[in-house]
Amino acid sequence: MTTPAVPASRIPEEVHRRRWAILGVLMLSLLIVVLDNSILNVAIKTISTPAPTGLGATQSQLEWAINAYTLVFAGLLFSAGLLGDRLGRKLVLLGGLVVFGLGSALAAESGSPGQLIAFRAVMGLGAAFVMPATLAVLMNVFERDEQPKAIGIWAGGVGLAIAIGPITGGVLLDHFWWGSVFLINVPIVVLAIGLMVWLVPDSRDPNPGRIDPVGVVLSVVGLVLLVYGIIKGGQLADFTDPTVLATVAAGLAVLAAFVVFEKRSDHPSIDITYFQNKVFSAAIAVIALVFFALMGVTFFSVFYTQSVRGYSPLQTGLLMLPLAAAQMIFAPRARLVVDRIGIRATTTSAMLLIAATLAAFASFEADTPIWLLEVVFFLMGTGMAHIMTPTSVVIMQALPREKAGSASALSNTFRQVGGALGIAVLGSVLSASYRSGVEDELGALPAGLRDTAGESIEATLGVAAKLGARGEALVTPANDAFLHAMHVTALCGAGIALVGAAVVALFLPGRPTSGQQGEKETELVVAGE
Repeated sequence: MTTPAVPASRIPEEVHRRRWAILGVLMLSLLIVVLDNSILNVAIKTISTPAPTGLGATQSQLEWAINAYTLVFAGLLFSAGLLGDRLGRKLVLLGGLVVFGLGSALAAESGSPGQLIAFRAVMGLGAAFVMPATLAVLMNVFERDEQPKAIGIWAGGVGLAIAIGPITGGVLLDHFWWGSVFLINVPIVVLAIGLMVWLVPDSRDPNPGRIDPVGVVLSVVGLVLLVYGIIKGGQLADFTDPTVLATVAAGLAVLAAFVVFEKRSDHPSIDITYFQNKVFSAAIAVIALVFFALMGVTFFSVFYTQSVRGYSPLQTGLLMLPLAAAQMIFAPRARLVVDRIGIRATTTSAMLLIAATLAAFASFEADTPIWLLEVVFFLMGTGMAHIMTPTSVVIMQALPREKAGSASALSNTFRQVGGALGIAVLGSVLSASYRSGVEDELGALPAGLRDTAGESIEATLGVAAKLGARGEALVTPANDAFLHAMHVTALCGAGIALVGAAVVALFLPGRPTSGQQGEKETELVVAGE
């Protein structure tokens, strides 16, 4: 049933020979997209510091600085994948890199949190055209039997970016102003464009889908309303506020309208029929759930290391090295574990490991030995590597090679949506828990200062610094309130990871039979047989 000669004939020999160099260029393009968020993670405390050191951004503004990028990215990913299928992936990649580089340069010069949020959205626009095209090109330059290995290396590139990002951000913040964390993207973009023009072949779908502007608008509007309502609830520490409830309900209603429209459209942004395959649906769902939990935890871990523990941005970046190292070590090798014990056992164990590491944050205090944090980060990266590689292979091989852009876009859309909701929901839980824990200590402050100080630990410490000796009494209560809020948020994240473990345990296939080999094995696994 499998005929290796047929796929071999579809890839020109000259492309096949330089496939690993092409993969390197694709990983460089991927690097800047992932690097941006990992750099920003260590910079959020600096950006929250009042001018001239930072922009004085509140916690809700910081969440929007992250989510403006993520929501535009997620909302446009599928249309970007279709454009790549139609116009050619190389052209779309180059255009996305140019827009991303321009947005980075503008973000570096932002004069206010509002400008930063707007320019982050421009960066998200560029990134939306880069991410799916990299994986789509990969699927068109590697034979099917090499695709799992190539995807594993590609996923390992995410770990590399996570390693480089915080350290680079820390070095830049130690020597330059906060905007340098965005400006660093520009020379990388220039290098990636040059190498891409030279090495990367073009590819497209001979029967591309039509663009779905109504679907794009409905998905973006629905997600923005939903996330805005969630963040507003955290800002007010009241999720029953009428404005919050109305905004969340409006977002859910628009997203429901999006699903109905997609079902009826003859050229949908997201082909709902893909989700009839339970294995495909489960793989997509678990990617969203794992990023929901991880992005929310990453958001508060920076404030834990810098605000509570007193580490610098560079030291924080170095503390995150074990997470990245584990991904780089295990992502390319995860397929070997899958070969031995099957997708279900691999991913279920990995999700349980991630749940345990998230729950571990609920035990961390201001004086917890830092080596325990390093162990937790390493185990978290190990779990992530054993989820991303197997699920990415399932998703990418579930659709024909010509639809690689669509499969990649779906995977990344749900990853970004999961991450955005994770930051919104868990960030709001953190904000609401912190405000309720610290508000009694802020009673002596003037009303205006009280509201500002209750926004986040960084806001409280900022007010305390301005008050001088009178403000010193706020530092310990602020740390205590943050630690309690972090514990609550970590347990929420662990609960989400347990839901993910249940999903993969129920719906992903088990260990393949000994008679299944090569491409036949993959086809049967993906089909859920």
